[in-house]
Amino acid sequence: MSEARAFSTTGDETAGPPTSADPPETDEERRPFLSRAAALDLAAAGGFLLASLFVYARLWSDPTRRYLVNGGQDQTQWEWFFAVTARSVSEFHDPLFTHLQNAPLGVNLMANTVMLGLSVPLTPVTLLFGASVTWAVVLTGGLAATGFAWYWLFSRRLGRSRVAAGVAGAFCAFAPPVISHANAHPNFVVLFAVPFVIDRIVVLWRGERPVRNGVLLGLLIAYQIFLGEEILLLAATGLAVFGVGYALARPDAVRAAVRPLLAGLGTAAAVSLAITAYPLARQFAGEQSYASLLHGPAGNDLLAITGFADRSWAGPTVLGPFGVSTTEQNAFFGWPLVILTVVLACWMWRQATAAALALVIVVCTVLSLGPEIVVGGEPTGITGPWLLMSKLPLYESVLESRLTMVCIPAVALLVAMATDQVLGVAQAAPWRAAPLRMLWCVVLAQALLPIAPKPLLAEDRPPTPPFFTQGVWKRYAAPGRTIVTVPPPNAANATALHWQVEAGLGFALAEGYFVGPYGPERTGVYGAVPRPTASLLRDVADKGQVPAVTDAERETARADLRYWRADAVVLGPRDKQAALRATVEQLLGPGRWDGGVWVWDVRAITRGG
Repeated sequence: MSEARAFSTTGDETAGPPTSADPPETDEERRPFLSRAAALDLAAAGGFLLASLFVYARLWSDPTRRYLVNGGQDQTQWEWFFAVTARSVSEFHDPLFTHLQNAPLGVNLMANTVMLGLSVPLTPVTLLFGASVTWAVVLTGGLAATGFAWYWLFSRRLGRSRVAAGVAGAFCAFAPPVISHANAHPNFVVLFAVPFVIDRIVVLWRGERPVRNGVLLGLLIAYQIFLGEEILLLAATGLAVFGVGYALARPDAVRAAVRPLLAGLGTAAAVSLAITAYPLARQFAGEQSYASLLHGPAGNDLLAITGFADRSWAGPTVLGPFGVSTTEQNAFFGWPLVILTVVLACWMWRQATAAALALVIVVCTVLSLGPEIVVGGEPTGITGPWLLMSKLPLYESVLESRLTMVCIPAVALLVAMATDQVLGVAQAAPWRAAPLRMLWCVVLAQALLPIAPKPLLAEDRPPTPPFFTQGVWKRYAAPGRTIVTVPPPNAANATALHWQVEAGLGFALAEGYFVGPYGPERTGVYGAVPRPTASLLRDVADKGQVPAVTDAERETARADLRYWRADAVVLGPRDKQAALRATVEQLLGPGRWDGGVWVWDVRAITRGG
């Protein structure tokens, strides 16, 4: 009896062999609907999607209202990016620049990682369902696609079994640093292009059609630039270190591969530059561009390498002196996985690939410690190599703790290689297959389960006042003119950006939450260069104390309103509202309650120039 007939849908398990009246089976009938390999791939894709939905379950309970609370103000900023890009595409505006924030100077969007590679194709989703749904789709789909892309690379190109590739792909997508960024930074979550970049480099290394594969690599690099340039820089750093390590272990292989590899990389550089030259010129030399991003030392505390992150099942251990922002927990691999990684590197040291991966892990971990090594929150006075690295072009803007993200695929591949070796030994010795596999499953569980992610925290955001949702603002501000919220939005409180999106982006905002230039050196900072009135209002919002406003401050406020091209000043629901209202009344006189907000009509002040 054939397998197809033995498991037929008739449920007749007692059926005998075919009779002469039965038609003979054809090859088409014997062929399964899905091959075993395709079924495993489909199962892997479904598993990654289910895991991603688990991580974002609280966000998906109501994506139009829910807010990832550990992301600070970043969700508001990203939703604004998606909304502005959709508006630019649908109304044929410049997608690389906008005047909707930071009036009247505007914002260089290309210099703000708006992820045009996704925000543009997802424009229909944004227009139909809103920017909040796009945000949820990008994050959830990004994690799932990233996991499957790594699984594909490990199983298809790097020769790993599907079981090993599944474990490795899951780690790449759901490692603690990625989950930390999953609260707020989709550009560090949507990483699915990177495995395909590596895939083309491997093909070039093998000498296969350098020009054709160089063109494909160039297209992938260009696409990654429109997803996130910092990840591309980190990936290039890891690949360079891996190349050095592999060359030291296998110089003969490098000599054979160098010509086709260089030919392909040259082709890729030409293709990617042809596509991205104009946007990059706008980013680095255009209006509201900046030279480098200002930030202080941001290295990993040494104890953070073995600690557990905020949303890991074994965590958190980040509440002590080495705790960091919930969106920048860039290490926290847990001591069991660190020990396992060391053991695997020593075990497979004679393999060139394993040795090169170990070098990547060591180099990037050391670089991530920053310009001075810190242990348990205490500076040691020991200078780290990042002090020199940070002076190189582009690297001066990188948060050095993020270098440990380069370790994630390196650790994953080590684990995949070890898994296949264990499975190979088990297959060669069937009498000990079960014990070996069980032992290895226990080892992996002890290393990986403690750092598996919990669902990210989400809460309902406060409702937007009817002033914005019901178009009341149109009675006070002309399209394209500015509404000044009290205080203007910044990185600490960007709620006004959400109100602006809810109002259909019909007006501009004073200041905002973005990256722009500051000072004569044009250093990149978060937010606008604050005007005096904005600083005064933020001080009141912080302290809750009403100052005695002087005539000079009143005149300065009028000048600031003219600079902003303001039509209205709006105080919405927020903490310290009474103190803020009293301060604005000293500056501008009595306000008017309308649409759930206090409004000051300032057109008489600003329209005269």
